[in-house]
Amino acid sequence: MGKTILILGGGVGGLVVANELRAKLKPEHRIILVDREASFVFSPSLLWLMTGNRTAEKISRPLSRLQKKGIEVVTGEVGHIDPAARSVLVQDRTIVADYIVIALGAELAPEAIPGLAEAGHNFYALPGARSFAESLAMFRGGRLVVLTAAPAYKCPAAPYEAAMLLEYACRKRGIRKETNIALYAAEPGPMGVAGPDVSKAVRQMVEAKGVEYHPEHQIASADPAKRRLKFSNGTETKYDLLAYVPPHRAPQVVRSAGMLSETGWLPVHRNTLETRFPGVYALGDVTGIPLTLGKPLPKAGVFAHAQGLVIARNIAREITGKGKPAQFSGEGECFIETGDGKAGFGAGNFYGEPVPQVKVHPPARRWHAAKVLFEKDWLRRWF
Repeated sequence: MGKTILILGGGVGGLVVANELRAKLKPEHRIILVDREASFVFSPSLLWLMTGNRTAEKISRPLSRLQKKGIEVVTGEVGHIDPAARSVLVQDRTIVADYIVIALGAELAPEAIPGLAEAGHNFYALPGARSFAESLAMFRGGRLVVLTAAPAYKCPAAPYEAAMLLEYACRKRGIRKETNIALYAAEPGPMGVAGPDVSKAVRQMVEAKGVEYHPEHQIASADPAKRRLKFSNGTETKYDLLAYVPPHRAPQVVRSAGMLSETGWLPVHRNTLETRFPGVYALGDVTGIPLTLGKPLPKAGVFAHAQGLVIARNIAREITGKGKPAQFSGEGECFIETGDGKAGFGAGNFYGEPVPQVKVHPPARRWHAAKVLFEKDWLRRWF
């Protein structure tokens, strides 16, 4: 008899699991992918969208394309998860599976900070990145602020990249002299989990662009009418245009299922991504994987991708009895866009002991070209 594998979430990790399992399993095994949205958005390219270098159509793909591969696509909200019974309610339909993969990502919660949602643009989501691009096109100078609302968030390099790309965009438009660019970060330094050398290197990249950098500024509230931000340390600042990274939390449906640890995220085995419930896996931003240095594994698409490969291989092996078991090793990499057609590149082992072993290569045109190629190749490969 065929098995049913239910994948909750059509982001990077969910797509990798669905595609890999379909390639490894015979047609009698059902692969069902559920997502609230009808289209996938390649989130690394939201940085280019917010600066006017991409359109939403260029970085989006309809999930329905997966159906021609033999993957069932269900569009709808996940209403309830019973991990013990491996049962999921989607809209008014209950789906019982042999395996469940939870890839629902992190929920963005700008409403957790009074006034923040109305004050600026959440560039971690398609609507906010698009509305920011529209505002930037009309911007003629003033104080441009990039903000991280909480110390932990996915894609740790992204706000720093945003500040540098916006600096470049202002220079290209001839309004740099009329524009003051500031980055207010809730965290003590860029990409701290990658180690002090990486953090120092990224900070130097940002400050070399003439961008003000204000670490350890936790936003307390925003006043959209007065265009002012108040921080928990008592300082305030004004802004004319604001791009922000909102607080993150586990999705409500996962919280309601009682699957979270005291960290507020879903615990999994660091190598196999198994949860404490047999047949239930989780990957990507919804998970919390502690590292030896006391911080969690960063939330990033590169990890979700690698974790998806591991989960797919192990589920296929359990069903078919073929192949070798796979383990997630903690290896990861990312591009760091700096503007001027250049990017840095960081790579290493985040499971390294006693601290992650990560190296950053300085900005160069080849790394930017590699990121452009990666975008095109990823969207072509998985759709």
